[in-house]
Amino acid sequence: MPRTRCSAEPYSFSPINYDDALAVEAASFSARVLDFPHAFFGPMHYEPKYAYPLIVWLHGCGCDERQLQRVMPLVSMRNYVAAAPRGIALPDENAGRHECFGWLQTEDHIQHAEQRVFECVELAARRFHVAPDRVFLAGFDRGGTMGMRIALGHPSRFAGVISLCGAFPTDRKPFGNLVAARQLGLFLATGRVSKQYTAAQVCADLRLIHAAGLSVTLRQYPCGHELMPQMLADVDRWIIEQIAPSDASAVPFEAEWSRDLD
Repeated sequence: MPRTRCSAEPYSFSPINYDDALAVEAASFSARVLDFPHAFFGPMHYEPKYAYPLIVWLHGCGCDERQLQRVMPLVSMRNYVAAAPRGIALPDENAGRHECFGWLQTEDHIQHAEQRVFECVELAARRFHVAPDRVFLAGFDRGGTMGMRIALGHPSRFAGVISLCGAFPTDRKPFGNLVAARQLGLFLATGRVSKQYTAAQVCADLRLIHAAGLSVTLRQYPCGHELMPQMLADVDRWIIEQIAPSDASAVPFEAEWSRDLD
C-alpha cells in the first residue's frame, strides 16, 4: 500500500508571547472564549521554545471534551499539546437524561465540526508553542469518522489523521480533494469483536481506501468497540513515525490539562 511522509501546509498563527507561555508551567488555567466548550492538555514542564506537535481530539458519542483528560495520559504525557472541542448536541431521544454530544455525518454537523476544529487549533497556538506543520486530527467512534472527513477535505492543514474504532466516511463526497489527500497519512485502529464497526465493514472500508490510493496504517486489537491502552500507545508511535526522528521530544514526563467551558 502507498506510504508517504506527510508535510502539512503550515497554519498562519499569531506570534506567541513567550512570557505568557512560561505561565503554563506554573499553573493550570482556563479561558472562557468562543461559543462552545473545549479543553486543552499540555506538558507540565513546558519548554516554550520547543514547537510541540498538536493533537486535536474529537470525542466519542456520549462523551464530551473531558475525554481528552483520560486519553492523553495513555498517548503520551510529554510529547504533545492537545485540544478537544465539544461535539454538537444530539437530538434528545431519552427525555430526562443528560444532554448527549457527538458528530453526525450531516451538513450542519460537518460545518460546525470543521469550525470547532480550526478554532481549537488557533486557540492552542495562542496558548502553547505549536508546530504549525504538525497538527494531527484524532478521534474515537463518530469522532474518528468526523476527523477523517475533515482531514480528507482539508489535507494540507494536517500532518495526519487518526481514527480509533471510527468507520470511514463514505457519503457526501469524502474524496473531493483526493489528489492532495493521497499525501495524508491515515491511522485506522479497530476492535476485533466490535459489533458497531464490524470486521466486514472494516474490510469494505479498506478496499475503498486502497482504491482511492490513500496511505493507511490499519491495526486490529483484541477488543470490542472501545479504547485500549495499547491502541493509544500505538497512536504515539505512529505520530512519531510521521515526523523526523531527530525532532522527537525529550521534555519531562508530567502533564496538566485545563477545560474551557464557553
